[in-house]
Amino acid sequence: MEQQIPLSHEPSAGDTNMRVATSLPHEVVQCLENARFLHLATCSDNIPHVSLMNYTYLPSSPYSRSPVIVMTTNPASKKMNNLTSNHNVSLLVHDWVSHRPTPTSQARRLSSDAGSSRSPNREPHSSLAALLFNLNTSAVSSISATINGSARLVERGSDEEKYYRDVHLENNTFDNIVDTGLFGAGADRAEGESDTAHRFAAGDDVRVIVVGIRDVRIADRKGAVRDWVIAEPGAEPVVNGVR
Repeated sequence: MEQQIPLSHEPSAGDTNMRVATSLPHEVVQCLENARFLHLATCSDNIPHVSLMNYTYLPSSPYSRSPVIVMTTNPASKKMNNLTSNHNVSLLVHDWVSHRPTPTSQARRLSSDAGSSRSPNREPHSSLAALLFNLNTSAVSSISATINGSARLVERGSDEEKYYRDVHLENNTFDNIVDTGLFGAGADRAEGESDTAHRFAAGDDVRVIVVGIRDVRIADRKGAVRDWVIAEPGAEPVVNGVR
């Protein structure tokens, strides 16, 4: 059984206490296997952009001995434009269900004093929301993971593209999430979500993105963190671009 190393409660803004591994920590793998979406952050000209994405995690593949994360995107998307000029990306994934807790009486009073009040059409927090919150705070998950890496667009028409596309399609149903009520009526769809998988994952114009993982930060709800550098088997680890 893997030994659980306690999270550090020291502020961690740098690369101190980095651990090196050739695979992702078990907690992160579990998180990636449980979650349905992740947040992809790209940047161009110092302007960040965040997208909600379907994804597929692979611990290795015929094209990589190291763990990778596979996604697809419309070639006309903002993230696509960012990736062509800057391959560095950051991903955030967690597997707990969360909702905004009911405001305290003081918070409601302050909100009212500021001229803001609860919309009369807004439903109160349901028993289901309360149940999910209780699950959330007990056993569903205890960490989130911030993953940094380099993204590349797989060559069009290549065997590699077909391989990753097929695996990604098999791993994701691409159901219409709006109908599930997960995000509410009229909510935006996540990248890759549609009535047809062909449009967002198998269409001729869709590009396959593969993210090679450089490092990962595990954080718990109290802000304690743990940092890992992911090294390719047989290679020296890279920390902040330096071997």
